[in-house]
Amino acid sequence: MKLARATGMLGLAALAAIASPFAAADDFGWYAGANVGQSRAKIDDERITSGLLDSGFATSSINDDDRHTGYKIFGGYQLNKYFAVEGGYFDLGKFGFTANTVPLGTLNGNIKLRGVNLDAVGILPVTEKFSALARIGVNYARSEDTFSGTGQVTVIDPNPSKRDTNLKIGLGLQYAFTEALGVRAELERYRINDAVGNRGDIDLASIGLTYRFGRKSPAPAAPAAEPEVAAAVPAPVVETPPPAPAPVSEKVTFAAESLFDFDKSVVKPEGKAALDDLLGKLQGMNTEVIIAVGHTDSVGTPAYNQKLSIRRAEAVKMYLVSKGIDASRVYTEGKGKTQPVADNKTAAGRAQNRRVTVEVVGTRTQ
Repeated sequence: MKLARATGMLGLAALAAIASPFAAADDFGWYAGANVGQSRAKIDDERITSGLLDSGFATSSINDDDRHTGYKIFGGYQLNKYFAVEGGYFDLGKFGFTANTVPLGTLNGNIKLRGVNLDAVGILPVTEKFSALARIGVNYARSEDTFSGTGQVTVIDPNPSKRDTNLKIGLGLQYAFTEALGVRAELERYRINDAVGNRGDIDLASIGLTYRFGRKSPAPAAPAAEPEVAAAVPAPVVETPPPAPAPVSEKVTFAAESLFDFDKSVVKPEGKAALDDLLGKLQGMNTEVIIAVGHTDSVGTPAYNQKLSIRRAEAVKMYLVSKGIDASRVYTEGKGKTQPVADNKTAAGRAQNRRVTVEVVGTRTQ
């Protein structure tokens, strides 16, 4: 049975994307998924007719079964926002034909195709959630043919099979519902050798889901609150007490590198010492409000920088609460890269912009 080149040309797209050294940390990691769809082959009726004619049979009609359900299960590792390596298992389904002959008889042929593949996948981000895919790789497939005859038609080798390695290409689109869950639609072409020495292409149009491991959305930050304003106390008629202490505000700025490792949001030991020093300076103050605000430089996407600045402000809050500060008095904000204090075009300027500010509002009692 001949599995010839499928109808329709599959357009090739070149994704000439160079991995940026400033790619965000969220752009890599392990993922897995599964697709299901329709597979299609073109059966070479002319070759079947010619083969029967060589054996002394004329062909009155041929009925082809050239479509089936196919699926694939895959896993991969995304190296950066532009490139991933992906491998998996595929089952392209079953295809066949029935040829009616003169003298009276039939020739029936079927083929099953399944195997494994390894692909290089290029990724072109279109928006934050939507991207285009192009792939090229190899497939190692097992083809299992089954032939049978009736009437005057006799089959010598009814169950040939073959394993072989061939090319595989494809295009697709992907949409991320969340950081972890996404949907894919793909069109792929598998070059296949059948068990009787013929070569052809099988196309698989499919849709499925992907899941990225280790992804979760950070808890939303508590909204920033305006500092409380002490209510005015009316003076007594008989005796005027000394005035209440006026509210004071103290603001400290910490370089991000002094509190956290690069691209992390866990306070390191040196950062804890710096925060302990701040808490020591607050002795003797009735603390009303503490506001921790995270900032980043301009490297990376706005969405990633916003999340990173919030996580770092939240980490500062957690440490202050662990040292006895009332959690209800500590608020956090993330400004991302929207409030630079220096020029982001220089390394020194970017270092100044990566910071966390802590503002304390309260009254001094001594």
